[in-house]
Order: sequence, then structure tokens, then C-alpha cells
Amino acid sequence: MTTYQYTDVVPQPRRPWDHSRATALRVAVLVVLSGVFGSLLNSFTGLSGFLGWYVGLAFAMPLLAFVGSVKHGWNMATDRLATSLITVAFAAVTIPWVSIVVTVYQKGSKAFHAKYLTDDMRITPSSDLLQYGGVAHAIIGTLLMVLIASLIAVPLGILAAVYIVEIKGRFAKMVRFLTQAMSGVPSIVAGLFIYATVVIFFGGFSAWAGALSLVILMLPTVARTSEEVLKIVPEDLRSASYALGASQARTTFRVVLPTVASGLVTAAVLGIARVVGETAPLILTASYFVATTTSLTEPIASLPIYIFSSLGLGDDNATTRAWGGSLVLLGVVFVLFVFARLFSSRLSRK
Repeated sequence: MTTYQYTDVVPQPRRPWDHSRATALRVAVLVVLSGVFGSLLNSFTGLSGFLGWYVGLAFAMPLLAFVGSVKHGWNMATDRLATSLITVAFAAVTIPWVSIVVTVYQKGSKAFHAKYLTDDMRITPSSDLLQYGGVAHAIIGTLLMVLIASLIAVPLGILAAVYIVEIKGRFAKMVRFLTQAMSGVPSIVAGLFIYATVVIFFGGFSAWAGALSLVILMLPTVARTSEEVLKIVPEDLRSASYALGASQARTTFRVVLPTVASGLVTAAVLGIARVVGETAPLILTASYFVATTTSLTEPIASLPIYIFSSLGLGDDNATTRAWGGSLVLLGVVFVLFVFARLFSSRLSRK
């Protein structure tokens, strides 16, 4: 007769993806040895600095990982070699933007003071002391022109994508060709076009002209990204809507677009990221104004032009202000991305 013993011990699920202490120790030894090799290579060759040390580390890590794993079999050796190469490549991609952010923060933070974000340059020359003046006029101008450009370019870009993917009209290929061609237009050419058609004939430099130049650059990015987003909608979803008696327009606006709403938000964010730092078209269209204004028919400041004009003076204080404007611009882009991400997440949950 078989007897069973019951215990109060609850079995715990195994976690095979967790690395053991031996694995962690092996990785640590590999990194240390690679770092030592990088330091030696940095000392006895023409390489220098952090990047020189990283070149030595990037060369040594895959080699040491492969040599140290050969005894465990070819599969283990190739796996660790690939893992090391991917890790080195990821770090190589990460280093530049981390360096950019750190450098901009170190040099741009010197321009900040209590009223830096709320004052303008109405009575303050760029070469004046850093405790005076600010970037409020440039922030307002940038947000205003980007907002106007978004209100025009985002709906037009999404409608162009709907025409290409959903309607498949007679001119779909032409619309796709034009959007692809527009994506290669240099920003200075877009500014020159608006200058020749709007600035000269309709009242001179203005925020409205600057926004129109940004529309030309933003539209193809939104249209092409929205097109790719719409292509991932399953055809069965459209067929089910048609089977229930819905028209093509109702299917598009009540089924297809809500399904990829988060992707369309991403398309809009990419379009904004494309134009928020543009300088060349704004020089020819919006110009620059040192005071805070929200008028659409007058010259207006923007963060790229503020940075460009401050850096062009060559003075130490003006250069520091240019770095400060760069830091503010990065902050504005980061805030826009965070809000877009939160909004996109809410749409995905719905």
C-alpha cells in the first residue's frame, strides 16, 4: 500500500533565466581583464583618453570571452562571442548620446539662474553677465511655431497615409512618390521656398511663415510613418467591419485608425522631433526677436535661432548662453516625448 506524505512546503517555480553567482563572477572577471588590456593598449600606443581605453576594451572582451569558453564547446564559445560583440556594440551606440547630454548639461547649466526660464533678452545683450536675461521668448516662439506646424502637418500626413493605404486611389503612387521626394528636401530649400512665396509677398518675417516652413519638413515624416503604421492593421479586421455592414469611411475612422492610434501618436512625435531643432528655415522665415511675443504676423524668437545668434558672437558669456539654450531645447524635446509616451500608453490601454 502506497502512502503519501503531505507537507506545508509550497513549491517555488524555478527561474532558469537568472544568472548564477558563478556566471556573474565570470562576467566581472571578463570585464576587469578587458579593462586592464584596454589600459595597457592605451598606455603603449597612440590611443588616449576614454575612447582609446574603450577601443582596447572592445577589442579584448570578445577575444577573451571566446578563448575562455572554447573548452566548454563550440556552441558555448560562439554564444559568448556573440553576446560580447552585442554588448560592445550597444555601448558604442550609447556612448555618443550620453556624451552629448553630459557635455550640454555641464556647459549649459552655467547659464541658468533664478529667472532664466522666465526672462527674455529685451534689455540684455548676449554678452552681458549671465545673471541677466533668459530664454522665455525663445521657448514660447518654438512651442508656438511647432504647435501651428503640428496642427497642419499631422492631419495632412495621416490623411495622405489613409489615401495611400486604405483608399488606394488613382493618385496613390503619386502621393507616395511626392512624400518620399519631400523627405529629401534640404531644410534651407524649404525655408527659401517659404521666403519666396510668403515672406516677400505677405508681410515679411513672421511666426506664421516659420511654421509653414516647418510644415514642409514635418509632413513627409508624418505621412511615411503613418503609412507604415496603417499597413500593420490585419486585413481580417477590415473584412469583419465590412461584413457587419460598415462603409469604408466608417471602417477607416472607427476601426482602423483607433486600432493604431498609439502608432499615429508616434508618427506625430517623430515629425515634431524632425523640426523642433531646425535653424536654417527659420532664419529665412521667422527671423529673430529679443522680446516675448505671441503674434503670428511679426518676427519671433526660437531656441535654434537663439543658440545660433548667441554662438555667432564669440563672447564667452554669449557662448555659455548658447549652451544654456541647447540644454533647454533638449529639455523641451524630452518633455514632449514624455507627454506623447503617456498619451500613447493611454490610447493603447483603451
